[in-house]
Amino acid sequence: MTIMDAGLLIGGAAVAGVVNTLAGGASALTVPLLVLVGLPGNLANGTNRVGILTQNAVAAWRFRAEGVPGFRAAVPVILPIALGAAVGASLISQVADATFQRLFGLVMILLMLPIAFGIGSDPATPRPARTRSAPVTFLIFFAIGLYGGAFQAGVGIALLLALSYTGHDLVRANSIKVVINAALTLVAVPIFVLQGQVAWLPAALLAVGFAIGSTLGVRLAVQRGEAIIRPMILVAVLLLAGRMLGLY
Repeated sequence: MTIMDAGLLIGGAAVAGVVNTLAGGASALTVPLLVLVGLPGNLANGTNRVGILTQNAVAAWRFRAEGVPGFRAAVPVILPIALGAAVGASLISQVADATFQRLFGLVMILLMLPIAFGIGSDPATPRPARTRSAPVTFLIFFAIGLYGGAFQAGVGIALLLALSYTGHDLVRANSIKVVINAALTLVAVPIFVLQGQVAWLPAALLAVGFAIGSTLGVRLAVQRGEAIIRPMILVAVLLLAGRMLGLY
């Protein structure tokens, strides 16, 4: 790990922390950065989760301090999210590095399909409040947890899309999202640790950058609201597209 590598990880994670706090999908940046500095695919995936956990925990705390708490609204979906995350992390931690990298690329393509058909813009426009039955809500958030436990990249966008159907504005939806994402990642991290798939020095460097980025992201969200969140969702989409096209 060189000084340049360390700076790359901290700087990249700081940018990713802003993007993840305001939208999602920035793991499509940080996982390739970890691979770039020499980590194999599955080790990069596990290591990235430590930074993601830090980012969401800091963001949840900062949203609360800014008067936009998300914990109470997140509580009803924590159980299906946690169960899905445990299953997803357990399954992906058993996959070989080369297979993981191929799966990650495929996931990036699949994530782009709803964007290509215009569904990806939905989180930027709050929908009228809708109610779902308890089983449907459980299945939706279990599926998001399953995906997030396995891959993480883009799970924030999926959460924003799901939360937008309940009528939350983007600032409130983001405050709820980071609480849910923190719970999801808190379940996944021990699984990767037990599998020996966390490199602690890169993880610590990512955590520093993510903490910086999430603090800035919350401040921007509260002060500028949807005017900054909408463009950041576009940035997140472009990051996913860049990963899909192999640009980084």
